[in-house]
Amino acid sequence: MVTIHDVAARAGVSSATVSRFLRGQRVRSYEAIQAAIDELGYWPSAAAQSLKSGRTNTIGVVVPDITNPYFAAVVKGMESVTRTEPYRILLANSDESSEQEDDVLADLVRRVDGIILAPATEQDETPLHVRDADVPLVFVDRDLAGGERFDAVLVDNDGGGRQAAEHLLSLGHTRVAAISGNLDTTPGRLRREGFVGTLAKAGVEVPPEYDLVGDFKEHSGYQLTLSLLSLPEPPTAVFAANNLMTLGALKALHDMRIDIPGQISLIGFDDLDTGPLLRPPLTVVDRPMFEQGVLAMRLLLRRLDPGDGGGLASRVVLDTKLIERASTAPPGGHPSPARTRKTRSR
Repeated sequence: MVTIHDVAARAGVSSATVSRFLRGQRVRSYEAIQAAIDELGYWPSAAAQSLKSGRTNTIGVVVPDITNPYFAAVVKGMESVTRTEPYRILLANSDESSEQEDDVLADLVRRVDGIILAPATEQDETPLHVRDADVPLVFVDRDLAGGERFDAVLVDNDGGGRQAAEHLLSLGHTRVAAISGNLDTTPGRLRREGFVGTLAKAGVEVPPEYDLVGDFKEHSGYQLTLSLLSLPEPPTAVFAANNLMTLGALKALHDMRIDIPGQISLIGFDDLDTGPLLRPPLTVVDRPMFEQGVLAMRLLLRRLDPGDGGGLASRVVLDTKLIERASTAPPGGHPSPARTRKTRSR
């Protein structure tokens, strides 16, 4: 196995000079050192470099559900940035659990240079301890109560809920149900507030039996939709506040032989690659998932730059857009062909 001493001997310099070169410092014999590295096929030990530099060149990414296509797209955006940087990503799953998130973060703070986190709840306190440990932290998708001190890349969840409500109101719906995500999370709370609040301003009340809360997972969307269908007077439209709950709602409607949108219109939040291919193609409120990942990683890399002087937190809020397809129509009606391709941004 080729060592740093072999490289130094071939280049005619000291091992200390080679070490400085590997850390990116300027040395006089850099051409001879690089030639020796190439000739000998030397690969520096990552562990040794970490000990010398104090850096692991690893970034921890913690998400609530690694099976959710939304988070897959976000992480893909992060990787597009690190591909040209000397960092690798260590991905962890909190499974929507504050306790599991605590365990993951306690482990990561000793192993990574920085962390990108989608908090399990808005009341999490562990991220505050991460900051106290002097590990840079960026939020993506979700925020903390009082989290203004942290860099974050979010979307206009309230505005997205408002778009969904305005779309259903424009079609003439007045019996409208909401399947929200966990209300102790930023997207769960704000999407519901935007949706229900917009309906209320238009004089449309969402009664308690229509105002349901799931857990962002497919099974809850399925079960809560079945509960809506069991009512003496089911809604004519349903808003499911994330992609997986929308799929659950769609499956329940199919299983109960409900015509979409003839009997019930369905609108979701977050588009899917298969969204246009589903039966019927889904109307959704979408957001720039890949871009969220890109921006979150760039914010973190800026904090990791030795030249970063700190300063105020950067808070980025991206817009949502409505993509109208065939799963929504006036009560008892069917969509026009034009609606299956229409997109409107905020």
